[in-house]
Amino acid sequence: MAVQNPPGLEAMLPAPRTIEAERVHRKQQLAGAFRVFGKFGFSEGVAGHITARDPEKTDHFWVNPFGVSFNKIKVSDLILVNEEGDIVEGKHTMLNKAAFAIHSRIHIARPDVVAAAHAHSIYGKSWSCLARTLDPITQDACAFYKDHGLYDDYGGVVGDSVEGDRIAEALGDKKAAILKNHGLLTAGGSVEEVAWWFISMERCCQAQMIAEATGSKIHMIDHDTALKTRDFEVGFPVAGWFSYQPIWQDIVAAFPDLLD
Repeated sequence: MAVQNPPGLEAMLPAPRTIEAERVHRKQQLAGAFRVFGKFGFSEGVAGHITARDPEKTDHFWVNPFGVSFNKIKVSDLILVNEEGDIVEGKHTMLNKAAFAIHSRIHIARPDVVAAAHAHSIYGKSWSCLARTLDPITQDACAFYKDHGLYDDYGGVVGDSVEGDRIAEALGDKKAAILKNHGLLTAGGSVEEVAWWFISMERCCQAQMIAEATGSKIHMIDHDTALKTRDFEVGFPVAGWFSYQPIWQDIVAAFPDLLD
């Protein structure tokens, strides 16, 4: 069962928007998330993608066009893709085949998922080579305790929906998955939440590799405490959304052109 918000905390979220206003919001946040990923060094050539489900055409999603730098993406660069992989809106004409193969299947399998993110970040792909899930060794890592899957079957660059279905199955109802020999994937109810889970998970991979490299005994957080920390402190959806707000404030102040 996916982690739920503690009672009452959803009041922290903005009031419901009209469909058009929600579309604008998701596109702005999506463009901003690409700028954040670029700033944090998560981009690598043409690899990586973040999607946001359209609030009206719910079997369509917005995504980055193939070959455009994360550091340059604006709202006007985003493309709308339908369930067949056709670009139905946007000025660009190239879609990352792997983006469609992965994200289309996640959006189908998880009606609750508004956004999903995948990138070839250095610590995420390094940790993925170990084919292990993260351990609850820090407060931040507790956000992912028993709430991330492992896709243990690398078969090359993802090119078809069958592979996407397997990744969606490994993700299950969780907030994230480690794709062996590949990298990290996060999913959730808003672009903001998903971007935060990716940033935090990348840093948790880094922290665990550093801790294990010391050769010293690692002291795990016990099961009950890890669950409490996840469910009531750091790992529920509003916590992810709220944790991302300072990053959004910084990126839109630094790069206001992303809203164009």
